Amino acid sequence: MLHGELGRHPGRSLTVLDVGGGTGGFAVPLAQAGHQVTVIDASPDALAALTRRAAEAGVADRIRGRQGDGDALAGLVEPASVDLVLCHAVLEFVDDPAPVASALAGALRPGGAASVLVAGRAAAVLGRAMNGHLDLAAALAADPAGSAGPRDTLRRRFDVEAAAALLAAAGLTVEEIHGVRVLAGLLPAAVADSQLAALVELERTLADRPPWRDIAAQLHLFARRPA
Repeated sequence: MLHGELGRHPGRSLTVLDVGGGTGGFAVPLAQAGHQVTVIDASPDALAALTRRAAEAGVADRIRGRQGDGDALAGLVEPASVDLVLCHAVLEFVDDPAPVASALAGALRPGGAASVLVAGRAAAVLGRAMNGHLDLAAALAADPAGSAGPRDTLRRRFDVEAAAALLAAAGLTVEEIHGVRVLAGLLPAAVADSQLAALVELERTLADRPPWRDIAAQLHLFARRPA
């Protein structure tokens, strides 16, 4: 989905916002492709590593880091100033995902796109159940936010409908939804390791097909601000 969006603008330098972009796993390759990237992350250590990585890659002039978190996004970005927003593994941790999603939409220029990756609720329930933790599976299934309680590392998890509704309420049009790691987290390691090529091909086949897509460990939504 992301490659497809970049392919829509051949030869053009896009303005990209990477929320929670950390050390630049996406930002550096995007900058190497000629795009201007701003990374927002709460960790000063991650931003320091981003600066070093960008310098080593020769793209320090195309990457800017700003300290902040998703909850403060609206105050960190100029409205309607970016072509592409990445928000990967962020909405699970913020106090309230709705204003963050609205800030993502507000940061986009009309016609701009958002790549949003969130933790899948069904996968967490299945994974815990298959490992014998039926109490945690039941807690995850019953909790409105998809959390297993105070020891859970995530504040919430999403199903496809809830994630799509969140972006739609922010004013974005969801164009595609794919599952990431549909089966990989559920299979025994011996099976996954011994049949890796077959697993990769099966993952590709199932990634956009409900109901298999809906049990993925992560849900990848690609949405656009109406022009």
